[in-house]
Amino acid sequence: MLSKQKKANALKETQRHEGDTGSPESQVAILTRQIDELAKHLKKNKKDFHSRRGLLQMVANRRKHLKYLERKNPDAYQTLIKKLGLKK
Repeated sequence: MLSKQKKANALKETQRHEGDTGSPESQVAILTRQIDELAKHLKKNKKDFHSRRGLLQMVANRRKHLKYLERKNPDAYQTLIKKLGLKK
């Protein structure tokens, strides 16, 4: 679970305007932070299969958002990928 401060920091970097939490860039940034947190948890707790399922759902959701963003705004997609360091 992300703390309010970590979520606010993720949003600050990717917001289109003040108070923006619904744009694909913002949602991908939040999902990326959540995925990182959950991945750390799962490295310690290898048998936590319920959380692993949640992680897979978050990864799929992030992938859908990224596909949408790539289709609608390729420039924003490229900058977001570089900013978050997703695809190598």
